[in-house]
Amino acid sequence: MELKGTIIAPNKIEAWKLPKSTRMAWIRFRHISGLVIRGGGWGLIDGQGSPWWNSYFNTEIKRPTALHFRECDYLFLSGLTHINSPKNHISINRCNNSLISKIHMIAPDESPNTDGIDISQSSNIVIKNSKMETGDDCIAINHGSTFISIIGVFCGPGHGISIGSLGKNGAHQTVEEIYVRNCTFNRTTNGARIKTWIGGQGYARKITFKDIILMEATNPVIIDQQYNPYDNVGGVRVSDVSYHNVRGTSSSMHAIKLHCDKSVGCTNIELKGINITTITGKKTYASCKNVKGVCSFCNPHVSCLSHKGSN
Repeated sequence: MELKGTIIAPNKIEAWKLPKSTRMAWIRFRHISGLVIRGGGWGLIDGQGSPWWNSYFNTEIKRPTALHFRECDYLFLSGLTHINSPKNHISINRCNNSLISKIHMIAPDESPNTDGIDISQSSNIVIKNSKMETGDDCIAINHGSTFISIIGVFCGPGHGISIGSLGKNGAHQTVEEIYVRNCTFNRTTNGARIKTWIGGQGYARKITFKDIILMEATNPVIIDQQYNPYDNVGGVRVSDVSYHNVRGTSSSMHAIKLHCDKSVGCTNIELKGINITTITGKKTYASCKNVKGVCSFCNPHVSCLSHKGSN
């Protein structure tokens, strides 16, 4: 399928009139193997999300995802511009062996929960050569995701590329084999982030962030296992995570935060070739809790990790 024009959503909430079974998505594709959607560089999807954002605090209004793919193996999506979704722009659920490339997503920095792409229960997904300027995560990798590759993505504004959140309400959730390379974070709230809820179960493991460029990111490197402030027991285990060649500027002096749960901790965390400075020239610093791993050639110094090489 080739989209050569513009698809525009109704600009009033009451005009959508979606049946209950489809209310969580505006455009949905299900059970289609080998689906191909090309925009050719001029295909545009406009979710006209502003009325929905203004109703963010109205819990009775359920904002829909603009474009939802479920159980669509061998999906190929390329050359689309996607703007102003009511909620997240694209959801990938139970899809395998799929490629997404040359996608441009745009929503105001202040638009709530307008993630670029949310992935769940999917494997062997490649996202590459795309630009995501949204009000939330550029890409969120959620429960059941394995072998996800993100290459050459420009992210910002927004909240960065996030693993999770995982383990909400005590759920057992897993993510593994995630590879993020050659990505740029431009004035994002976070850069490379892993976030889990205290009290959850499961794991996030075998995750690599490599060749990352930072441009005034607020939290460039962050593992947050205290995403939920409640003092429960247990947590999602985070292990085998590497950050290689992460360089650029932070808008805050607190450039690295590795805050892991005391009951499970984070293990085999490796930082190598890290150089994060501030735009003002002030010295950056790192903080960490309950982390085991190694850091080599790291600026800032990460005191709780074993060290190889010099800063």
